[in-house]
Amino acid sequence: MNKEKLLNKKILSINLGNFGSTGAIAYGIKNTVKKKEIMYCCAYPSHENGVKKQIDDIVISSAFIRLLNEKFACYTGLNGCFAWITTIRFLWKMNMFHPDVLHFHNLHNSYINLSMLFKHIKKNNTNVIWTLHDCWAFTGQCPYFTMVNCSKWKTGCHDCPQYREYPTAYVDRTKTMWKFKKKWFTGIENMTIVTPSQWLADLVKESFLKEYPVKVINNGIDLTIFHPIKNDFREKHLCLLNTYIVLGVAFDWGKRKGLDIFIELAKTLDNNKFQIILVGTDENLDKKLPSNIISIHRTKNQKELAEIYSAADVFVNPTREENYPTVNMEAIACGTPVVTFNTGGSPEIINKECGSVVPCDDIEALKSELIRICEKKPYSQEACLKHAQQFDMNDRFNEYFELYKEIMERKECKS
Repeated sequence: MNKEKLLNKKILSINLGNFGSTGAIAYGIKNTVKKKEIMYCCAYPSHENGVKKQIDDIVISSAFIRLLNEKFACYTGLNGCFAWITTIRFLWKMNMFHPDVLHFHNLHNSYINLSMLFKHIKKNNTNVIWTLHDCWAFTGQCPYFTMVNCSKWKTGCHDCPQYREYPTAYVDRTKTMWKFKKKWFTGIENMTIVTPSQWLADLVKESFLKEYPVKVINNGIDLTIFHPIKNDFREKHLCLLNTYIVLGVAFDWGKRKGLDIFIELAKTLDNNKFQIILVGTDENLDKKLPSNIISIHRTKNQKELAEIYSAADVFVNPTREENYPTVNMEAIACGTPVVTFNTGGSPEIINKECGSVVPCDDIEALKSELIRICEKKPYSQEACLKHAQQFDMNDRFNEYFELYKEIMERKECKS
């Protein structure tokens, strides 16, 4: 498709907000595509965590209406079955914009009526790309199911062991919701599924979404921010001057992210040689942490986070459920090797030159590897940085641009 034809093309993305990792991805793709002189609009509901609205964004609903629909879903267990008026208004705005490609990100948490949205797509034969950032699209409710070792999603969810988790519900409607989702999400003539990891792509092929083509486009990071930075982090914390720094970073610490693993490591690692630092904690979490763990609630900016990555000797990611963790990429890009559990897409980020993968929940293997990495230095900074070149977010955004072109060309050939 030549540049002249692209000038008239329009992309509309839909996400649960314009904040966080998925919001940043949507805006990153938008900025890349607009440089190609394609019109690109981001749609999302208003949220208290949202960043400043861009002039051409579409706000699907107010924060109050979004919260009201979340409450309806919470009390009924029917996620995505409300928001009738806001969806009617949004579909009218979508018709006015008339996108050539509709790009979904996270559709969960009841800010849009899914039945109405997908009926509209099927009626108008809209080109759709759906980037799955978790497993929610093909389960009755949950974004992940590894920790509860559940495979009901393959044939039909019911008796869910975690229906009170996100997105929270007070009643178990997973059997109904699985059937609804299968009805809504299948039978679309022109839909492509994108996953950030091969792990998630393989799961999609076992689900009711297996009728669609699946393409893996990894997430990326900003390599102008995440790179080795000389800093005085050790000097600011005098206890770090003669110790190995064992770093963990998360922003929703709990069992899923392996908080209990760090607490156990704190009990058994030699305090004279190793210092655990956790970033992304809060005051409530501090009460649960052993005194020999340094807790950092938040960094001022990403540059400060990159400085901490750069100061660390090893980055430990004991996540038990994950798609394609950004923190692994950030650590490697700062020259710090990673040790992680063999779960989800986490191992896909690491090669034999920049880190280790150990069996999930094997604390002794994890401990042995982090000690080896600190003391033996088997992974060089140069090898980490070489591997990190494949994490450039701009390359990933360009992959989306190429996918948009491919889909629009396919549509033109059919017509």
